[in-house]
Amino acid sequence: MSATAPYAGPSPIRRPVAAAALLAALVSLVFGLLLAGAGPASAHAALTGSDPQDGAVVDIAPKEVTLSFSESIAVGDDSIRVLDPSGKRADTEAEPRDLSEGSTVRYGVALHSGLPDGTYTVAWQAISADSHPISGAFTFSIGAPSETTVALSSQEAGGGPVGVVYDIARYAAYGGFVLLVGGSAFVLICWRGGASALPMQRLVVRGWLTLTAATLVMLLLRNPYTGSGKFADAFDLAGLQSVLDTKPGAALVSRLLLLGAAALFIAVLFGTYARREDEQERKDLTFGLAVGGGVVAAGIAATWAMSEHASTGIQASIAMPVDVAHLLAVAAWLGGLASLLVALYRTPDIGSAAVRRFSAVAFGSVVILAATGIYQSWRQVGSWSALTGTRYGQLLIIKVALIAVLLAVAWFSRRWTGRLTDTSVVSSGAEVASSGAGEEDAASEPENTAPATPDEASDDVAPERAAQLARQRAVLTATKKKRIRDADPERSGLRRSVLAEAAVAVVLLAVTTMLTSTEPGRTEEEAAGGATAATAPAADGPVNLSMPFDTGGRNGKGTVRIDIDPGRTGSNDLHVWIDGSDGEPMDVPELKLALTLESKDIGPLPVVPDRLAEGHWTASGVQIPMAGDWKIDVTVRTSDIDQVTIDKNAKIG
Repeated sequence: MSATAPYAGPSPIRRPVAAAALLAALVSLVFGLLLAGAGPASAHAALTGSDPQDGAVVDIAPKEVTLSFSESIAVGDDSIRVLDPSGKRADTEAEPRDLSEGSTVRYGVALHSGLPDGTYTVAWQAISADSHPISGAFTFSIGAPSETTVALSSQEAGGGPVGVVYDIARYAAYGGFVLLVGGSAFVLICWRGGASALPMQRLVVRGWLTLTAATLVMLLLRNPYTGSGKFADAFDLAGLQSVLDTKPGAALVSRLLLLGAAALFIAVLFGTYARREDEQERKDLTFGLAVGGGVVAAGIAATWAMSEHASTGIQASIAMPVDVAHLLAVAAWLGGLASLLVALYRTPDIGSAAVRRFSAVAFGSVVILAATGIYQSWRQVGSWSALTGTRYGQLLIIKVALIAVLLAVAWFSRRWTGRLTDTSVVSSGAEVASSGAGEEDAASEPENTAPATPDEASDDVAPERAAQLARQRAVLTATKKKRIRDADPERSGLRRSVLAEAAVAVVLLAVTTMLTSTEPGRTEEEAAGGATAATAPAADGPVNLSMPFDTGGRNGKGTVRIDIDPGRTGSNDLHVWIDGSDGEPMDVPELKLALTLESKDIGPLPVVPDRLAEGHWTASGVQIPMAGDWKIDVTVRTSDIDQVTIDKNAKIG
């Protein structure tokens, strides 16, 4: 059989067309559902604290506002804005100062002096180290809370129509990379004759076009995606220049340059290489293409590694090459699978040796994926709680399950591959060729046996007739050969199992792409821990405490009851009641309180309440500067020598 025979034309068989349509519909459905449910990209850096804290009430206007984050961020002139109650800028509008020290990421903006009392709004927007935009807002008050007219956009950074189009381009970029790299590797390693097959050429070229177009879209939309959210800003030259100065912008430009080299690789692969007949020359060219193509493919994969998850967090110097290997293994496996599907459905024949070679390539890719995937999972998740309790961990579980399903289907494909032989194809091809030639010879016999006239036998008619007969013979031979091949049960079973593999692979690739836009579980847990330490959950209403005491003297037993209203940061009213052992109100010579936030080394903050009535003391304007688990110490003196200090913790905030 000839593995290099070109595809003669569209097949009249409806089953491949229906299968391709079904796969296309599945691709559209999966990507539509994932994009509809994904929403804006999750933040990969999180705000872990601020000074002043969210909701805090301070007596004196601060000189600056500082924000702390869980990982490195990129900021601009308006990344942190402080707005007064009327909505005017209260900061100096200068670029935020980098106050980071060691592993602590902190930025601050200076405030105008002499700010009046009232509630101030802090709005911030930045780009996390793995290229995703983040934003948020909080308030604090000077003197006392007040009404504010500040209205902030409800649209999250990276959201809106621009975010949707940008996310579509991200999905398309990964898909194009898989087809480009996987299809080229399939031709060079598994089926060299595929370089002459038009469907294989179309697959690889479409992968290149998809990746190139998606990269251009992402580069143009990068400025509005991380900023205004308006399509018109895609052509803002100043904004484009600022994008080029960032790590993601440099990665996208590098990808475009590498795609230019990939275009030259494709031209040689499907041009010079496909026409080369000398075996030694073709072997030398294969080695050169493999080395050059491998370098270009690794470079394109590195444009993702240098700008996303692998480039930030722990062990970045190890994680980036591991990520490149992971992406190349994904492309070799899934892109090769798509190539095999095209070869089985759209080309006249593909040898069993090529299928077996791909089986070996797929096995090697799975081994690399397992090794790199385990490392990536440990690095991005870090704990069992993050695996099950974060969105990243849950998507990772889905990905692992899909890989298990894909391997199970691949096992059936491997069984069909083991049964596959070329004998039936060779014999059926010869049979078709001979029978087709006979029929065509009969068809070519003239209906009239009379001698041809000089005009009919002229040289300008005979070549046209010969070319027409050659085209008819090629179409008839290819059609009958494909029909007999489709009737081969081994190849039919292999095509069905490979189609099922491709369907699962589409979902797997979509989930993998979603993982790149989801906050890693390790980062999410660390940010949550930092946020808990900085800002404890708000209590539901006033804080009520009851604390028994015994000073050891005569009439020294009783109970202290404390109410803190409203029980949150800022100004609070404090009431204290003391009941004797008989339950009646009890007066004491002295009562003192102190509040301490041990986790932040704040306090003790003394509170001396005033006696309001028998057994009842009160203090107004008690300032709680920060939310958290506060320890409340109460000192009760019942005589000149009998005194006791009791304490109890209360969550305020």
